[in-house]
Amino acid sequence: MRYLMASLLLCGALVAQAVDWTQAQLADFTQATSVRFAVVSNVDERGKHMRLTLHNHSQLALPASDWAVYFHSVRKLEAVAGQNVTIEHVQGDLHRLLPGPSFDGLGAGEALEVDYLAAAHMVSYTDFMPRAFLVMEGLKPEVFTNTDTENIQAFVEPIATAPQQKRSARDQFAIASAQSRFQANADLPELDPEAAKNRIIPAPQSVKTRRGSAELSSAWQLRYAGGLKSEAEYFNQRLQAHFGFSLPMAADHLAAEGPTIYLRVATQADKNSSLPVAPESYHLQVDDEHIVIAGRDAAGAFYGAQSLLALMYRDDGDVRVDNTLISDSPRTAWRGMHYDMGRNFHGKAVTLRLIEQMGRYKLNKLHLHLTEDEGWRLQIPGLPQLTDIGAQRCFDLSEQRCLLTQLGTGPHTSGSGNGYYKRADFIEILRYAAARHIEVIPEIDMPGHARAAIKSMEARYQQLLEAGKEQAARQYLLSDPEDQSEYLTVQNYTDNSVNVCLESTYAFIDKVMYELQQMYREAGLKLDTFHMGGDEVGKGSWTRSPVCEQLFTQQLGVAGPADLKPYFVSRVSQLAEQRGMDLMGWEDGLMYDRTNTFNREQFVNDKVIANAWDNIWEWGVADRAYRLANNGYQVVLTSATHLYFDHPYEVHPAERGYYWAARATSLNKVFSYLPDDLYANADYTRDGVAIKNLEALVGRPLPALQKPENIIGMQGAVWSETIRSADQLEPMLYPRLLALAERAWHQADWEETGDSQARRADYTSFLAALIYRELPRMQRAGVGVYLPPPGAQWQGDELRVNNALPGVSHEYSQDGGDTWVSKSPSKPDEGIWVRARLGEQFSRPTSVPAP
Repeated sequence: MRYLMASLLLCGALVAQAVDWTQAQLADFTQATSVRFAVVSNVDERGKHMRLTLHNHSQLALPASDWAVYFHSVRKLEAVAGQNVTIEHVQGDLHRLLPGPSFDGLGAGEALEVDYLAAAHMVSYTDFMPRAFLVMEGLKPEVFTNTDTENIQAFVEPIATAPQQKRSARDQFAIASAQSRFQANADLPELDPEAAKNRIIPAPQSVKTRRGSAELSSAWQLRYAGGLKSEAEYFNQRLQAHFGFSLPMAADHLAAEGPTIYLRVATQADKNSSLPVAPESYHLQVDDEHIVIAGRDAAGAFYGAQSLLALMYRDDGDVRVDNTLISDSPRTAWRGMHYDMGRNFHGKAVTLRLIEQMGRYKLNKLHLHLTEDEGWRLQIPGLPQLTDIGAQRCFDLSEQRCLLTQLGTGPHTSGSGNGYYKRADFIEILRYAAARHIEVIPEIDMPGHARAAIKSMEARYQQLLEAGKEQAARQYLLSDPEDQSEYLTVQNYTDNSVNVCLESTYAFIDKVMYELQQMYREAGLKLDTFHMGGDEVGKGSWTRSPVCEQLFTQQLGVAGPADLKPYFVSRVSQLAEQRGMDLMGWEDGLMYDRTNTFNREQFVNDKVIANAWDNIWEWGVADRAYRLANNGYQVVLTSATHLYFDHPYEVHPAERGYYWAARATSLNKVFSYLPDDLYANADYTRDGVAIKNLEALVGRPLPALQKPENIIGMQGAVWSETIRSADQLEPMLYPRLLALAERAWHQADWEETGDSQARRADYTSFLAALIYRELPRMQRAGVGVYLPPPGAQWQGDELRVNNALPGVSHEYSQDGGDTWVSKSPSKPDEGIWVRARLGEQFSRPTSVPAP
């Protein structure tokens, strides 16, 4: 009962006795009453000043007591003193508004304004979350209807002034406008559709185009080496999907009569050919009536087939590919994408679409962030509570039937973000990925970021304890009932660290590892890498835990709380090694502090891989990637400033996403990332100040990379705090994922020479392929893409319009977006709205004042 009572204490001053309302009255009140939020000022001398307004449009009077309004906020909040209501932080992003002793009710037609301060700036609409709700004892919570929407601007006042839009008085970033975009896009050349024909994304190492072309049709045949049946079938499926026909197939890659595509793995005869020797390499030769794809291995053959598909085009109804000779090899062995569905679950279908796109662009590692504070997203046999409770959020302060609601889910399990992969779903995902030569890296995030697991196992403990099974109840317990440690994490949790001193913690991890291995085996695969997470452990964890105090007296080398993180990693390392797996973690999970890594020798795995993410230049930790590599860890560059795709595309309050690492991350910024020279990517501070001398900014010398062989690749990442649906997810990924693939696979000459004109020409050809081939194919496959808002500027009576994606079309509206036309009106009496269009997808509209 300890856990139940502790949770119920969260209610605080919520209720003394039931309010005499019916459920229907509560529903009527929340339907008619509006909750609105506003950014007052981020530069107020008192702090980050916000406001909540409760406007009672109903026929009922809100009583003086016995109610609470719960709402979500990405920042920890406190009410400004001297008001007749108060705001309490519950857990994570959940807060509640409570009446104070002097509150005398809110009559029909009245409004209540509540001023409060946020712990940090709030400059974007997506800093606010939907589905605020009203709670009264004895009644089911009801969501305020005006907040039950993904149109955040429907309940957030306009963020339009400088004090609202700037993060601080030091913030030098300018908010994007139609005019500023027009000026920024002015140097982009017009794109030539012809330039897209032979530009593959990612660019091959060597391409030679010759005279003539092959005309493809169902009269061709496909011959493949016996071991490449899966790759041949995939090619035929894509051929049918893109061009409407498939080829007769035969498992024989020897000479055939008639026009033929040959798909094979390198033979002895290839040793002296131009085929690169690196794994995943391929050679592609296109002639009038025969095409040869020779891969160094099966993955190489698959990538050669992808390049051939990219080169195919329609010409007066015919499907053609120009006679071409390609020799290609990957820049890095690790070309990854991290996907967080732990915070908000988006479903299996969007995961499969992500895998398909990764395969098309030669990305080969899918890092699935399966667990978080806000959700456990994978069914584990024998531990049903992990998904029965840990995959669902609702309003249950005891957390015995669901996790406490977070991230705009609201009070009901039908809210956004809930769900999980069933075991069969995950096996299907593994097989689908393997067919595209993508390795799935499962992450079980511990010891921090583990609240979903902790609360699920506490619920399990309570269930078994009530059944009289105390020993079984403790088997997988992740928390110490006597632990009095106090901490507050970056995401405002006070209870999300598993207790690393409990043996039951390691029994739980081993159980999860075992079940993961079984799923991989059933999929016909081997689980090679286990990602333990390890990041952002709350400072103060385990400092007042009796079981840890006992460990300090018994375990050699563990003398105090500072030794517990490396102790935990060492134990997980041993479990992974016993199961034949390498270990992976986030960089700070492998470090004592900002500059000192754990001793690599204490971990028994052949490989210990670090995601190096925290490269905020002025914070002085961007050198962690090199420190880890120099000290024997393998490193995957996951630089937050350039490769976090949950960040906005541009500086504007209507853009989705967090912006803690970079104020904005455009497609061009991702394309321009330099993985071979990490420090050269230092462009701006978080305040928008240009960085001219990184060492001077940091205040100490930065280590050089001594072991470049330990930088094994790069990886994008998308975190889902502000991404509640699949429709919101995909535009954050695409087209930035293609720029990631370009840099991970292909090393451009301009990276070494610094030739800005060569970089510009390369980017222009990349955009041509993107606009005229890749994005339309994505759209036909049902994938959502981001289109930048237009730039626009009046020149006399003419409205000139451009776009960061040259080649898209534009539409215009003079009635606030109710109707759109393809031709710009001249000299409107009032302002005009403009939006970009590609196929049936549109950009966010931008306003242009009248001239």
